[in-house]
Amino acid sequence: MLELKNVTKTFGSFKALDDLTLTVPKGAVYGLVGPNGAGKSTAIRHMTGVYRQDSGAVRLGGEDVYENPAAKAKIGYIPDDIFYFPSATMEDMAKFYQGIYSTFDKELYQRLYEIFQLPKKGQLRRFSKGMQKQAAFHLALSCRPEVLILDEPVDGLDPVMRRQVMSLILSDVAEHGTTVLISSHNLRELEDVCDHVGIMDHGKMLLEKSLADMQGATHKLQIVGDIPDGLEVLHESSSGRMKTLIVRGSAWEISEKAAATNPVYYDVLPLSLEEIFIYELGGVNYAVKDILL
Repeated sequence: MLELKNVTKTFGSFKALDDLTLTVPKGAVYGLVGPNGAGKSTAIRHMTGVYRQDSGAVRLGGEDVYENPAAKAKIGYIPDDIFYFPSATMEDMAKFYQGIYSTFDKELYQRLYEIFQLPKKGQLRRFSKGMQKQAAFHLALSCRPEVLILDEPVDGLDPVMRRQVMSLILSDVAEHGTTVLISSHNLRELEDVCDHVGIMDHGKMLLEKSLADMQGATHKLQIVGDIPDGLEVLHESSSGRMKTLIVRGSAWEISEKAAATNPVYYDVLPLSLEEIFIYELGGVNYAVKDILL
């Protein structure tokens, strides 16, 4: 299990993380989401031992991560901004990774050439952004890490390669129990692969649940008739006679209360992860605003 417990980090007068608690269960695929500036990348840099927290704890399997080579050797990390040594080729970087990760799988590394089809001797700095991202996955997966941390992992990849990369990650989770944390703004893709989700805002954890529980706890009620009493409404809009409500609660509970008003029509629908993200953040003044220009 990877966890941040009551972690606070400040840079001068700016509080980047504010008593943040985050828990990634072993073997889970965890989606970390939030608006720009929420603190996601700062949290990731604590998980990987780049930053030292001002207070709180960052642990992997019960061990502190910061200045702990044994813990860091279990973590594979692909940042949004990929770095390679100036003149390095794929083979140069593979040798470098082998010196750091005792779990580096040479056979897997060779097999992955069939998928990514990258030049073995070309300098990585001359690769396109998408090819550099593929190289990062090629190397990281070959390390067989216990924990794989990805910051905007598919940015720069074409749709076919995005699907290929996600398939490789999920296969690794299924076969080896790898724990994966993905930070991304592409909520539609996260919804397809994640089983746990954490929503951050202003350095805090706003909501953290399994995706099934999160989607089961908030629904969309479309109704023609009176709005039922006793509902916790996050958002309300209307189009003609049809009212659309975003409501906390189970589908059964909402449906029962809606039916009691004898409406002309009603339906209770599940929310996508993107809708949950928008309406949860709407509760902390992050709602989409209409501005006349």
